[in-house]
Amino acid sequence: MDTSFFSDHLRQAVELSQEAAQHYNTGYIGSEHLLLAILCVTDSTACRLLTEAGVRLEKYRAIFRRGLQHDSPAQGFTPRAKKILGLARELSLQSEDLHPIAGTEHVLMAMLTEDDCLAVSILESLGVNLAQLVEKTGAFIKPSPEEEQIPDAAAHTHAQASPLSEELLAYGTDLTQKAREGKVDPVIGRRKEIEKVVQILSRRTKNNPVLIGEPGVGKSAVVEGLAQAIVAGKVPELLRGKTVFSLDLAGLVAGARYRGDFEERLKGVVDEIRANQNIILFIDEIHMIVGAGSSSDSNMDASNILKPMLSRGELQTVGATTLEEYRKYIEKDAALERRFTPVNVAEPSLEDTIAILRGVKDKYEAHHNVIITEEAIEAAVRLSDRYITDRFLPDKAIDLIDEAASRARLNAYTGPEEFRETEEKLARLKSDREKAVKWNDSDRVVRLDREIAALAATADRQREAWNRQRQSTHLAIGSEEVAEIVSGWTGVPVAKLTEAESEKLLHLEEELHRRIVGQDEAVTAVAKAIRRARAGLKDVEKPIGSFIFVGPTGVGKTDLSKALAESMFGDEKLLVRLDMSEYMEKASVSKLIGAPPGYVGYDESGGQLTERIRRNPYSVVLFDEIEKAHPDVFNLLLQILDDGRLTDSRGRVVSFKNTVIILTSNVGAHEVKESAPLGFYSVDAGREYEDMKGRIEEALKKQFKPEFLNRLDDIIIFHKLTREDAMRICEKIVASLVKRMKTRDIGLKVSQRALSLLVDEGYSEDFGARPLKRVVRRRIEDRLSEEILQGHISAGATVIVDEESGEFTFSEE
Repeated sequence: MDTSFFSDHLRQAVELSQEAAQHYNTGYIGSEHLLLAILCVTDSTACRLLTEAGVRLEKYRAIFRRGLQHDSPAQGFTPRAKKILGLARELSLQSEDLHPIAGTEHVLMAMLTEDDCLAVSILESLGVNLAQLVEKTGAFIKPSPEEEQIPDAAAHTHAQASPLSEELLAYGTDLTQKAREGKVDPVIGRRKEIEKVVQILSRRTKNNPVLIGEPGVGKSAVVEGLAQAIVAGKVPELLRGKTVFSLDLAGLVAGARYRGDFEERLKGVVDEIRANQNIILFIDEIHMIVGAGSSSDSNMDASNILKPMLSRGELQTVGATTLEEYRKYIEKDAALERRFTPVNVAEPSLEDTIAILRGVKDKYEAHHNVIITEEAIEAAVRLSDRYITDRFLPDKAIDLIDEAASRARLNAYTGPEEFRETEEKLARLKSDREKAVKWNDSDRVVRLDREIAALAATADRQREAWNRQRQSTHLAIGSEEVAEIVSGWTGVPVAKLTEAESEKLLHLEEELHRRIVGQDEAVTAVAKAIRRARAGLKDVEKPIGSFIFVGPTGVGKTDLSKALAESMFGDEKLLVRLDMSEYMEKASVSKLIGAPPGYVGYDESGGQLTERIRRNPYSVVLFDEIEKAHPDVFNLLLQILDDGRLTDSRGRVVSFKNTVIILTSNVGAHEVKESAPLGFYSVDAGREYEDMKGRIEEALKKQFKPEFLNRLDDIIIFHKLTREDAMRICEKIVASLVKRMKTRDIGLKVSQRALSLLVDEGYSEDFGARPLKRVVRRRIEDRLSEEILQGHISAGATVIVDEESGEFTFSEE
């Protein structure tokens, strides 16, 4: 903690509060510790104010000791204590002193204005008049002109007013002043970039660096680091005393209604900066100066106004933009580009990002009143790097920490379920009382008044208990809270496995077999891949699993993909299905990743595959009938299967690392037809299945390249359906029909003999389950629809379908 802006008394009080935490073995330092320490510094201003208010050290210590939590984990200052010290610093900056620092009186005022402060609760229990204490403390901090009181904060610091004029500050911000006031987050891991910027700024001409990097990597932070270095005097003599001024281009343009207004404002800003040789101009999103302020009949934009001064070195400017915008706007204008020197700002490493998060942790803890643990920081960096691929560090990791802390804080302030129920019941009773008053029901009003009074007392007790619990409990953010936020953002389940989810994964085969009849090898292979991924054991650089399903038509290849999507996401519609018959032409391949530059559709939506995976990174992707695809499609698939990523036409990398890739093919289906009884239905099932698999693999090698087949996790051969399989499939088809009939309030019962007749007519070894669906549609659904339309079957009836002499009979129960 930076105590350079603290008075001697406050610094002494902070040290005593740390000693008190060690003495009482609490592990944390809260507002109550700070107030105890202030009372021990007897010659401090706050101690004098508290003594005048009737506070005695012995009485305070007695109540303080009763409310302590012993043997709690070591965590240093609590978020509330840090917030109080921060507020004290802000209060000291509001004084008219040229060199303000925070004293004990500022800390006392910060405590008195802080909600749910335990130290203030102790003062209340001691009978202190808080309103009077606030008034006296406030008067001491901001004395009237005739008063000559000298507070603790009468010491020297380096803070001073901004040297910029009010006219200039109307169109921007003084970053060096913000750095002096401690309102800039610490900059970590950017020393090389700051040194490069300083080096360019020290040149005689063309001393204008432009920071180029992806959004969120910390380009603006480099400039803030420069401002901090200037304030600390850690720059060459040439740059000492300089002021970094951040220009607000939107503020310059806003309200410039008439021609010449914008140019006049910009010229005024630039002239003042030129007149004051100690100003470094910072323009964030500097590509916006190209075209800013121009009209249809004039090329005089902001860039053309700045060019001459940039070239002569009269204007020291630091710019920041992304690589894409730099190429699009600045590189095209050679006259503008040559006036800037690029400084590449790369994405920080994982280690640097962890250090950055440690540096800004205190500010987020104070804002959200929570404790951010080390494991939360590491989880935010690790999980954001792995699962949030369309953004950059450290921005995405900081956002994770921020949202996790916000969520924890909001959950803590919603109150326990019991308290919420009491509040809702109390609101209902008050509403009933208003109605009783309206109808002049005096007896009911009296009865409701008694109930409301009793329930209000209960609510007050519950509220007090909840407030005490909140004050004594310090919310901590761990890796699990961060993982839940990642899951919410991406849809990828990265949070700790619950017992229910573990049970579901262990019995995934049973779940899939509810829809898929037979095909044990396929179901087992897919289930194992899902379990590996969810347990965190899969190769992080590859998809969850990649399979090619081969077999005759109608045996469940596509249906297994739908069943997998339903078991993973709860809805088979979330399956990303691509019919490869639509990608038979060479030109149609671009539909997968988007139209290339110069072609129609480039500036519109992305590719049919890449865009859907970018929005839903946790998906089952089905390439149906892959053998029909153009050979160029396989070149794209090689990258997906090997590296788990694909670059779309706009240069964006789309991650496939959390997808299951399934390809279906009918290649070698004739091998299955010609083989003897298949799979586990034969006497020597294992050997026969392996022999058949070998024959089909030979057919696949003739159709597909070796480098493609070699990247697949498994080649799964689907068996032909037996009559027993066909009977089970027929039962599922009929069950689906029964469900649809129920929506019309009509019952349906199909006898076993009718089912056998359906199988006799629809079973085909060569065509699988599809003929069964056609037979049920033709023989059952068509007849039922006619009967319903003719009015022979009405709502509430139950239809019985049976078989007699090889024909279907329909009757009502």
